[in-house]
Amino acid sequence: MPARFALMLRAARVAGTVVAVGIPAIPGGVIRRWRYGPAAGRQHVYHRLVALLMLLGPTFVKAGQVLGTRRDLLPPALCDELSLLQDSVAPLDAAHTAIALAEAYGADAEDVFASLDARPVASGSVASVYRARLRSGQEVAIKLRRPGIERIMSADLALIRGGAAFVARLPVFRGVPVEEVVANMAGAILGQLDFEREADNLRRLRKNLAEVPRVWVPKVYPEACRPRCIVMEFIPGLAVDTAGRCSPAARRRFAASGMAAMYQMLFVDGFVHCDMHPGNLYFTRSAQVVVLDAGFSVQLTDRLRRLFAEFFMNMAIGRGQHAAEIVIQSAAEIAADADLDGFTVRMADLVERSHGQPASEFSLIAFAMEMFDLQRRFGINAAPELIFPLLSLLVIEGTIRELDPDLDFQEAAKPQLMRGLFGTDGGRSTLD
Repeated sequence: MPARFALMLRAARVAGTVVAVGIPAIPGGVIRRWRYGPAAGRQHVYHRLVALLMLLGPTFVKAGQVLGTRRDLLPPALCDELSLLQDSVAPLDAAHTAIALAEAYGADAEDVFASLDARPVASGSVASVYRARLRSGQEVAIKLRRPGIERIMSADLALIRGGAAFVARLPVFRGVPVEEVVANMAGAILGQLDFEREADNLRRLRKNLAEVPRVWVPKVYPEACRPRCIVMEFIPGLAVDTAGRCSPAARRRFAASGMAAMYQMLFVDGFVHCDMHPGNLYFTRSAQVVVLDAGFSVQLTDRLRRLFAEFFMNMAIGRGQHAAEIVIQSAAEIAADADLDGFTVRMADLVERSHGQPASEFSLIAFAMEMFDLQRRFGINAAPELIFPLLSLLVIEGTIRELDPDLDFQEAAKPQLMRGLFGTDGGRSTLD
């Protein structure tokens, strides 16, 4: 089937699904708004949007998952709904597993693997994971890309970009960086198809996090990897409910190790896993934290790493004006009519109020939502490179709070902050 015709057919199917499922959500939302108030109307529309994305398939589910992290731009209630999106794609059957294996290895699979269980141990929209044994004897996990998934996702992303270009011209979205957000989202999705980069990301994270106690990133076996396949250490017994079956003391250790790993990435190394949701963060009965799936990772420049560390340090010690100045200094764009003095006053007040809260009451999400609102109101467009680290903290906050409601996020950050700002490089900080 010619590519152009296939794209037109896919566009027709997407449009038909949107008309059948998405459009009716609007009058339903209006009715609920009239009966129960504005929040109920919006909630109905957001809920139907999530249902629509799941019907449209894996690319749209991935898009929703990535956009759900953009709490700097999207309403919190919508982000909450999008965070519930889960891959609902059936695991590869034996026939398609054989095709995927042949696409990855050709006739060489038997030379690489002594055995392979064709039943997936995990499955998502991009790949399925299998248990196997190398000829050298190591037990490994094989992450195999689904046959044809790159063609499907590339076509869907072309449709999404076209839709974004149209939406960006509507008056209601004037001033909103629609196309930039969609481009960042598309890059994050396509990055999850680049298994060579993901394997390299895993190796970097394993090296960087080796010094953090009780954190386990699986070892990659590069000699067995291929462009369509990642071969890594198999970690047995991973289950989403492990932490819930552990003692309160073990749960507190999980929380401390998880946050130490995140702060190591943010403040010391500058190489950040941006998708630390519960599907990529596991805990073992031996009190270790396991970090998986590094496809969505970003490298901060040293300047932005230090700026973010300085911002967090000023936030932690209640120096609001300094924190506001860092936000302004790191902005990607400042509107011609921006009120920088007004922003500085309100941002300083936010930092000082947050600093005075007990650890159990401080919420990163609440802090970030108010900061993002101030940026929008006062005309300051933050650099995406600085937003993503903060968003990555928001992704992990819920998991950490469930493990240890009393964890002091700001106090726990200080060891890595001090290393990142006053480490062996001898650099000076604006805190001096």
